[in-house]
Amino acid sequence: MTALPVIAAVDGSGHSLRALDWALAAALQRGVEVLIVHVWSWPPNAHSLPRTEPMAPPAGQDPVLDWVRERLAERKALPEVRYTTLSGAPAAALPDMSSHGQLLVLGSRGRGGFTSLLLGSNGRATAARATCPVVVVPHRERAGEAGAEPHGRMVLGLEPGETSTEVVEFALSEAQRNEALLQVVTTHAVPFSTLALLGNYPDPGEGEGPAIAKIAEDAQRERLRPFLQGRFKDVQVEHIVAPGDAAGRLVAASESADLVVVGKHRHRLRPPSFSLGSVANAVLLHARCPIAVVPAGSH
Repeated sequence: MTALPVIAAVDGSGHSLRALDWALAAALQRGVEVLIVHVWSWPPNAHSLPRTEPMAPPAGQDPVLDWVRERLAERKALPEVRYTTLSGAPAAALPDMSSHGQLLVLGSRGRGGFTSLLLGSNGRATAARATCPVVVVPHRERAGEAGAEPHGRMVLGLEPGETSTEVVEFALSEAQRNEALLQVVTTHAVPFSTLALLGNYPDPGEGEGPAIAKIAEDAQRERLRPFLQGRFKDVQVEHIVAPGDAAGRLVAASESADLVVVGKHRHRLRPPSFSLGSVANAVLLHARCPIAVVPAGSH
């Protein structure tokens, strides 16, 4: 069976080229091809004109893909590259395309500096609905110096009772493939006794904080144990257990990380493929390194 490609979405912006670079490197590591995709959206409908269906340019005449070809022409050590143009709405076309790849890579801004590819409906729908992991590469202004050189460290946001096996395996595989340290971050509620220090609540007794932290630490280590005793036993793991906001901890960790891995929140009353969760949303908005959003049951 042929290995699925890494899919890179491009839109004619320099920001999407930054994401393409990440996708090319990832494909080389995996020994697979890159499928470069441009979604040809139909133009906004004018009230005076009849509504028409989207129409992609004739084969081989997509100016965005021509632009990408020109920029890759002089590159060395590239994986095998294919190109395709899709027509329609990116919010629908990209999630549908995800079933044909092992990884889908996007930039965090669209053409003209707008955040439409990630922070608007298109990118949010892609990260929420894709069936394979989605990696979002932040634009240079947001990444700043954080993405200038590899740090040799990746970060996994782990909620022991919620984070799926696919998310954990993806993070460990990336750390193993890159010979990087994996920092595993688990947060827990602020102890009730800490609130008593503010003078608003009675202190129920000492030791509540350490006890809650110990429960969270034990749960994190137990969740990771079968992975670290098996094929990921060579991965160096740093265990972080702290009180407070998970999203804030992950965003702070992104300052000195090469990748932050999060799972999609699994709503019990909604189809899980249509929701990201508050932590994933916040990390996508603010992280300064690439972010991987991994669904349960992904490739």
